[in-house]
Amino acid sequence: MQGLIELDLWDLALALGMMAIAIGLSAWERLGLEWTLALATCRTLLQLLVVGYILAFVFALNNPWAVLAILLVMLTIAAIVARNRIGKKIPQVLPLVWGSIFISTVLTLGYTTILVIQPPNWYEPQYLIPLAGIVLGNSMNGAAIAGERLASIINSSQLEIETHLSLGATPQQAVSQYRKDAIKAGLIPTINSMMVVGIVTLPGIITGQLLSGVDPLAAASYQILIMFMLAFTNIVTTILVTQGLYRQFFNSAMQLVR
Repeated sequence: MQGLIELDLWDLALALGMMAIAIGLSAWERLGLEWTLALATCRTLLQLLVVGYILAFVFALNNPWAVLAILLVMLTIAAIVARNRIGKKIPQVLPLVWGSIFISTVLTLGYTTILVIQPPNWYEPQYLIPLAGIVLGNSMNGAAIAGERLASIINSSQLEIETHLSLGATPQQAVSQYRKDAIKAGLIPTINSMMVVGIVTLPGIITGQLLSGVDPLAAASYQILIMFMLAFTNIVTTILVTQGLYRQFFNSAMQLVR
């Protein structure tokens, strides 16, 4: 099977033509997205090229501390993005989200590395960095969706919550259904992806492996593993985030903080 055809600068320049056409279409339809598309194009080029050079250096170095440093930066950025979507005004959201994503990522990668893939070294960058990137991105989205949903529901349902509290319910009991709804909301994108993967969509991992010449069955096997990883890390993250987040809305006297 033929290996991956490498793209040179001329090929990337030709690919850039698609974005030029997209910007032209936006101008033609007066969508007002020309600057946004141009900025997104520049950021995509810059960010991915920089990441490519950094990862090439880390792969060549093959040092556990370098790998962990990359993962720590990725984790922190993911936590900040999720925090910004949930809300900056809620106390302790950043450490809560950071810790939740950290725990779910460690559990997922630990299980996958030790029991499933079993690479020669646990810090093998070829496996750890790509898998961590996928897991962190999914955990970030799950945390953001579930956290935002829970915060929004609690803020809009204060009368109902206070009614439950006045009838003797604990804060956990008062927001139990809201928390379940938030967790479900965080899981819906992953579940929907699992329902149609291979039928409607071919995710980026299996597509990249097929382009690089990997056997289709081997590529499908890795995609199955990744989908299960995403489901696991997502449910762990959303459970932890919502468990910690609802507590931020109550004081030590179990009163709802407005």
